[in-house]
Amino acid sequence: MAYSRTVRRVHLDRAQADRVRRRDRRGRGVRGPLAPPELPMSRSRAHVFDDLVLDAVERLERHWARELANVEFLVEDVPRVPRGVTAEDGIPFSRLEAAKNGQARIIVYRRPVEIRTREPEEMALLVYDSVVEEVANLLGLEPETVDPET
Repeated sequence: MAYSRTVRRVHLDRAQADRVRRRDRRGRGVRGPLAPPELPMSRSRAHVFDDLVLDAVERLERHWARELANVEFLVEDVPRVPRGVTAEDGIPFSRLEAAKNGQARIIVYRRPVEIRTREPEEMALLVYDSVVEEVANLLGLEPETVDPET
């Protein structure tokens, strides 16, 4: 099972990003991190969301490891919505992309899930339900069959 880190759009090319990062405005040196990496406050929302997706996948792999062996799980910030589609049509939390060679990709969208949840437990449940739903679609089963607890 492969898991990719969050896919993000970068608006700067590599050289521009390096110049911005290395900028030393008043000669005091480049700023360091505000908190040590071992503290919870140093983790971004994207990293926390990635961990929620990983937890959901690990939970499902206990029962469906063979079926999920060729599935790649990705996290993207927002879905690519075709022109003419509005918020009233619905914004997806996740998407399944099946390839002809047996590979499949399940993509979970971070921002739509974050916007619709207020508490971390609620977000974890919505992420898990989204992953279960896409795995059920991939296997051609009902979500209740993939995980009887949902």
